[in-house]
Amino acid sequence: MNTKYFDLINQTFYFPQEEFTLNKDNLMFHNIDLMKLVEQYGTPLKFTYLPQISNNINKAKTWFRNAMEKHKYEGKYVYCYCTKSSHFEYVMNEAFKNDIHIETSSAFDINIVEHLLEKGKINKNTYVVCNGFKRDQYIENITRLINNGHKKTIAVIDNYEELDLLQEGIKGKFQIGIRIASEEEPKFEFYTSRLGIGYKNILPFYRKTVAENQNVELKMLHFFINTGIRDTAYYWNELSKCMKVYTNLKKESPTLDSLNIGGGFPIKNSLAFDYDYAYMVDEIVNQIKLACEEADVQVPNIFTEFGSFTVGESGGAIYQVLYQKQQNDREKWNMIDSSFITTLPDTWAINKRFVMMAVNRWNDTYERVFLGGLTCDSDDYYNSEQNLNAIYLPKFNKDKPLYIGFFNTGAYQEQISGQGGIHHCLIPQPKHILIDRDENGILATEVFSEQQTAEDVLKILGYSNNKQTNNKEK
Repeated sequence: MNTKYFDLINQTFYFPQEEFTLNKDNLMFHNIDLMKLVEQYGTPLKFTYLPQISNNINKAKTWFRNAMEKHKYEGKYVYCYCTKSSHFEYVMNEAFKNDIHIETSSAFDINIVEHLLEKGKINKNTYVVCNGFKRDQYIENITRLINNGHKKTIAVIDNYEELDLLQEGIKGKFQIGIRIASEEEPKFEFYTSRLGIGYKNILPFYRKTVAENQNVELKMLHFFINTGIRDTAYYWNELSKCMKVYTNLKKESPTLDSLNIGGGFPIKNSLAFDYDYAYMVDEIVNQIKLACEEADVQVPNIFTEFGSFTVGESGGAIYQVLYQKQQNDREKWNMIDSSFITTLPDTWAINKRFVMMAVNRWNDTYERVFLGGLTCDSDDYYNSEQNLNAIYLPKFNKDKPLYIGFFNTGAYQEQISGQGGIHHCLIPQPKHILIDRDENGILATEVFSEQQTAEDVLKILGYSNNKQTNNKEK
């Protein structure tokens, strides 16, 4: 009988896959022996495989280059990294090896941009696309960046007041974009995005505040929908509406030459993941060109702002199953040595699904289980798989440690749960390591951050060794 965990995976999915293979009984990720990582660093463990960041950037560049060559598209493609997915320096250092540009979301992003400029990671030819709702510090920082000579800064106008706020401090002419407030799918709780300016209001806004303004140059129209880039009637309809705005705007604004279609490429969330990236890029390029030809305007340069796609598939987390609790005749709970709420918050907050597999014991028999975290919170469990499939793992055996891996976790998890700091039930932040390869393909690992200690946590909470004197009134 085919009762081994390997048999289950092999019969259910196409396996092995590009990034997942086996070494006898153990799982390999991009040819990295995960059990060796466990033996060297222990668990719980987070890791980032840096080369995958560059791999995905260059895949996207290739898809757009091929599509533009096929359709004889005369505009350029500009790849921006969406920093809010992961602001860490090691991500930036890897990403900017690939001649890309940057999209910001808030005030402190500009401080990061200035650091990257100072270190030579980016230069005066790097586009800085400033997105998001802008007030006070963000406006001040954008103003400083432009006044200090970074002319390829594009402030994307999110609401009617931002242009006036920017003009108060910026010296000379500067470039702007305008963000479209897209209409959401009917299943959403709201009809129109809170970000941007409505479709029907963009041309009047341009005529009133930009057309005769000698200090402002309209460079870009920005378009993004929350559900991302998907092959659905809804997406193509919204893109078509966007192109009508672009072509009408282009006829009145000769400086407008760029269309930003935002981010939204999905990343692999199961072994059954199936998405035709090349087809989607090809069709987007084709639809943009057809719309421009019909309107008799020049095609725009195409900007993207891929965040999760850039960094998501570089990350992973490994946990040990500490104990199994048989709660009734049907439910077995495998308790991990960390917390889903604190280390993979999207699994709790939005029921996000990640690729999840056993790291070792693939030749053992399997069982159906539930996965629970260490916090005393009823919501601290991994339930994302329950929407589609039950969770099966090698049978628990207290004498044979079982390790499980969650993969493609590199986007947003540290941004949401926080690096360092205090976590729910004071569960410590896991150790985090960086994995790289040299020019000969030799692996190298280094510790980015150690697991939090009790002293780290107590200091943040205000429990220090310094005695404080209470001054009481006499």
